[in-house]
Amino acid sequence: MKVVRRKYIENKDAPVVMGVESFDVLKFVENNLQGTDSNRKAVLSVDNKFSIENLPELPDSNAKYSGIVNLKKANDVIHLNELFCAVNNKLEVGGRFITCVETAALRKKRLYKKFPRGINSIYYFFDFFGKRVAPKLSVTKHIYYFLTANRNRVLTSIEVLGRLSYCGFKIIEIKNIDKLQYITVEKIADKVDLPAKNYGFLFKMERTGFKGKIINVYKIRSMHAYAEYLQEYIYSQNKLNEIGKFKNDYRVNVVGKLSRKLWIDEFPMIYNLLKGDIKLVGVRPLSKHFLSLYNTEVKDKRSQFKPGLVPPYYADMPKSLDAVMESEMRYFEAYEKNPFKTDLNYFFKAANNILIKKARSK
Repeated sequence: MKVVRRKYIENKDAPVVMGVESFDVLKFVENNLQGTDSNRKAVLSVDNKFSIENLPELPDSNAKYSGIVNLKKANDVIHLNELFCAVNNKLEVGGRFITCVETAALRKKRLYKKFPRGINSIYYFFDFFGKRVAPKLSVTKHIYYFLTANRNRVLTSIEVLGRLSYCGFKIIEIKNIDKLQYITVEKIADKVDLPAKNYGFLFKMERTGFKGKIINVYKIRSMHAYAEYLQEYIYSQNKLNEIGKFKNDYRVNVVGKLSRKLWIDEFPMIYNLLKGDIKLVGVRPLSKHFLSLYNTEVKDKRSQFKPGLVPPYYADMPKSLDAVMESEMRYFEAYEKNPFKTDLNYFFKAANNILIKKARSK
């Protein structure tokens, strides 16, 4: 463990941090820690929260670190959320943290180059199952932890970014260097000892329901773990597509794309329907972030009605977020005049678009 010191590399003008061997990594660190107090930075290579918690005290006992770099791969960190929260607690608001990970995509590329053709596919299949799938299955996760101590896991970029967002950070820059992905984030909120999330076949999402009440909506998981914490980041990068959903939403995994195409991911919402959280036809219950993109008039109107399983936009297929809001307002106006007739009309129009014209959830 090292507190940052500075030196100059021969024939280089830029100051660098001790402990960083690759010049490309060094430049990435320097560029992303510019403007932070050089006396309040630390470069580490650790796999647990205790090393973070035991960083040397700063001269000013009330001061916090302005920058922390961990050169240990996130794949080898025993409890990732605990370490990220420990870093969060050591940083000032606005302080920066740099971490690295061998993503699933980079790992696949490395293994395919390492083994001969044919063998590489077989090896990768068992590697992915043993180090990505097994840790997430209740039947095999304890065996995995016993054999590996939770090290050298397969992690997707989405999961690591989502964990960082969950732990109070905003994503600043992502760059692949020397077969690893380096990530710079900035602390935006205090987070202390957040629990690890369990991700199984079914997924519970917090959504805004009738009168603004937060309800738990159930779906079959179609996204990578912790992807739900990246909504704001994905929106800032890609905005929305023509039907008012996130454009190029790479949080959706391969199986998720198939389940969405076949509407399988929606089946658990029948439980919400039976429970009374939603009705058959009505506007979709939205996350807080997505709802914040709506104008005040539509948000207020939404709060007056119970959300539904079959949304109005599948009846008239609007092509932008503004058009989606207009579609919802037309539905509300019609529903206020004749609830039963409106829902029946919208249901059959949506069924026609979905079953005959092959409209799909994207």
